[in-house]
Amino acid sequence: MARNKYPEVTVERILDVSQRLFLEKGYENTTIQDIVDGLDGLTKGAVYHHFKSKEEIMDAVGDRMFFQNNPFEKVRGRKDLNGLQKLQEAIRLNQADRQRTNVTVQAIPITRNPRVLVGMIDSNRRILTPYMLELIEEGNRDGSIHTEYGKEIAELIPLLTSLWLLPSVFPADKEGMKRKFLFIGEMLEKMGLPLIDDSILSLVDEFFAQMPEQK
Repeated sequence: MARNKYPEVTVERILDVSQRLFLEKGYENTTIQDIVDGLDGLTKGAVYHHFKSKEEIMDAVGDRMFFQNNPFEKVRGRKDLNGLQKLQEAIRLNQADRQRTNVTVQAIPITRNPRVLVGMIDSNRRILTPYMLELIEEGNRDGSIHTEYGKEIAELIPLLTSLWLLPSVFPADKEGMKRKFLFIGEMLEKMGLPLIDDSILSLVDEFFAQMPEQK
């Protein structure tokens, strides 16, 4: 068999089909064979050549959806917002992306896989932390944020939201998760970053409402 000269094209095809199926059928109801059946002749072996598991595919789908609709890049050059407002708007844009939040909710069970969880934490550290630090530093310069712990906060927020808020890691019902989120908001405000406003709380309530009760 001839080698695939364009493996990135194959990966994109796999992710296109997987994303569509996850949104239509749900992650739990989608099998690797369903994905293969949607790939017009691509074999199961070809899928496993690029992804070791369905969990790994879901992880890649989530990353790709973020970069295709990156909320931090959307606010980065806006002149009508200060640093704090840019950070808040990035959160609002992220939470308002219904397809992404759908996939995020569906991905919660796969974080029981330690390899997937560690990969998610690492990607958040490498990707989200620099974006957050840039906006926190901008807010410190323009006076909308007043904190001496910009670097530490930029590292802490992705860690808390990708680990502490996960019910698959720290079991909690919806009210418990909302209480944790409110705690994070109050803690950040005391550290000079009044990040959480009513509009963000409303979107977070909608997000928690989508989540299935944890068994």
